[in-house]
Amino acid sequence: MRVCLRLALLLFAAVIRADVIPAPLFTDGAVLQRDKPLPVWGRADAGEKVAVSFRGETVHATAGPDGRWIVFLQAAPASAEGTVLTLSGKNLVTLRDIVVGDVWLASGQSNMEWPVSRAANAEQEIASARYPLLRQIRIERTVGEAPADLVKTTGWQPSTPATVGAFSAVAYFFARELHQKLGIPFGIINSSWGGTPVEAWMSPAALASDPRFAVVQERWQKVLADFPAANAAFDRRLADWTQAEAAAKAGNAAVHADWIRKNPRPRPPRGPADPWSPAGLFNGMINPLLPCALRGTIWYQGENNVDRAAEYHALFSAMITTWRAHFAQGDFPFYWVNLANFNAPGDPTGVAYAFLREAQTKTLALPNTGQALAIDIGHADDIHPTNKQDVGRRLALLAKRRVYDLVVDDTGPTFASITREGTALRVRFTNAETGLIARDKPVQSLEVAGADKVFRPALGKIDRDMLIVSSPQVKQPVAVRYAWRNAPEANLYNGAGLPAVPFRSDDW
Repeated sequence: MRVCLRLALLLFAAVIRADVIPAPLFTDGAVLQRDKPLPVWGRADAGEKVAVSFRGETVHATAGPDGRWIVFLQAAPASAEGTVLTLSGKNLVTLRDIVVGDVWLASGQSNMEWPVSRAANAEQEIASARYPLLRQIRIERTVGEAPADLVKTTGWQPSTPATVGAFSAVAYFFARELHQKLGIPFGIINSSWGGTPVEAWMSPAALASDPRFAVVQERWQKVLADFPAANAAFDRRLADWTQAEAAAKAGNAAVHADWIRKNPRPRPPRGPADPWSPAGLFNGMINPLLPCALRGTIWYQGENNVDRAAEYHALFSAMITTWRAHFAQGDFPFYWVNLANFNAPGDPTGVAYAFLREAQTKTLALPNTGQALAIDIGHADDIHPTNKQDVGRRLALLAKRRVYDLVVDDTGPTFASITREGTALRVRFTNAETGLIARDKPVQSLEVAGADKVFRPALGKIDRDMLIVSSPQVKQPVAVRYAWRNAPEANLYNGAGLPAVPFRSDDW
């Protein structure tokens, strides 16, 4: 009886005792942000005393009624020396090989999620990945109905041939460029999910910040209302497909493979806990990161908002503004990729991507933002171009100049104004001080229109840092467009080799 009582008491003690649990970002091998006060936080019993020690400094906190606690360590300079970080309360948590450098949050949809293993020249990139101080932590795909504190992660992993294949390719090539130049540790927080719209990454506060965003919730409520019937229809289609697939499998492998190609598995309808749910990915994959100290954010998303491009500028701007408010570190750098050239099957207009790119460009009105162009390095027939090296390099140019004060050009020619000169339009640019260059052939993808608003193909003549555009079909031009198609041939650059930003002078 005494033995049973003792075991019962031990079990009861284990149940009532809550271990100190660090937030998901604090694992062995973590990279902490240099030169900023360092928040360290987590969970414990309500009222539990927690001590956090790092590099000779110890800071104490008391868990609140909800079990949350947070401390702020003093800002520290960059250091490649792995150090121990301890958290102690009723238990002791020891985290090893903690370094201090720059931490960048990488987020968005599939082109940010796209791994090194599927990038161009993947075999060589993986074999040469020997950067123990360039590390990634992958946030697992998680949809949250409400803002969450916890999320599963891979833990921090150094870039080695064994690990780098799973890294975000864009983020890895971005960070590698900077790590090689600066020599300090770099950390990538990879929180991305393919095929997701911007509204899923917006916080509840962002979605409530503008009456125009009510349409987002209205659309989603209709999706939820239609879900039971749509799901029942899906179940019937799946049952029929499964039966037909079994019959095809009875034949030889080639017949089965051909049948699968022609008859893809039915997709389930969107509904509860779907990654498209407004704020669902912010709740599940961004909120658990708050209030991590960051150097900045890189973002690659927009493809899943192309059919509603007119909404994107306001939604994206609100997302950036509220992310900054939630992280409470001022207007930290936020850089994104302007969408690559892609033919976009199903778009009868041929210009849906052009309007989404314009919405991205308009968002540069926010402070401390920048965009890297991919208009010339995509694949017209593949929404996932494999040249992620140049995308990462162009993002890194923004950071080199604007964060690290290096002397580099970081932006291509950007439309400024037009003036009429007879039957031609003279186009002026910013970021063209090094001159304009047409690569391989005369400037492509130019159009002009007259008062009838009908655009005709046009020719362009480079005049140092300006462009003179005309068309024999338009005698009195009033507007010009460049690369205003889903997949234009974009070959206009500045002397630094950076592509011109697609533009239109009209607002039609």
